[in-house]
Amino acid sequence: MKGLLVLSHHVEDGEALTTRALLRRAGFDVVTITYENTLDIETAFGLSVKADFFAHDIHLDHYDFVVIPGGKYVAHVVDQDIHIKELVKYFHKKQKCVAAICAGPRFLGQAGILDGIHFTAYTGSEKDAPKGFYHPDKKAMTDQHIITARGAGAVYEFVFDIVKYFQGEEKAQALLNQILY
Repeated sequence: MKGLLVLSHHVEDGEALTTRALLRRAGFDVVTITYENTLDIETAFGLSVKADFFAHDIHLDHYDFVVIPGGKYVAHVVDQDIHIKELVKYFHKKQKCVAAICAGPRFLGQAGILDGIHFTAYTGSEKDAPKGFYHPDKKAMTDQHIITARGAGAVYEFVFDIVKYFQGEEKAQALLNQILY
């Protein structure tokens, strides 16, 4: 499986980096992309990481899924954003997996792809998906090809759901067993 993970300045460290690391451990090819004007990204807690590619340099058809991490950047850009919303709409239209964690589902909600979908997200993020079915008590959940999680504390459940979606519950459980979850 090949996936994209979006990095933006002030992305939540664990939601982005742990998700990528665990998916790679499970055998997924995860490439990081950015819409920023530099590949050098500073995370929410001051780590310097380098995105693999600028978003405009990749071919979306070569990827099976997209991951949108949360972080404080979301509140600053979501209302004006067009890039991330168009990205998730593209994957949704192709019936490919769209995964978002914490405040990341706000992009999905504003793009209209959570309409009629059961989802979870960081408290307050549900306001962007008034036609969806918000489950604040769930750490992570899957509805059709949409996977959501409520925050950094749910990264393991989030990755479990992604791996389960593509490889089945046995492989997802094997990943958790491997890391002594």
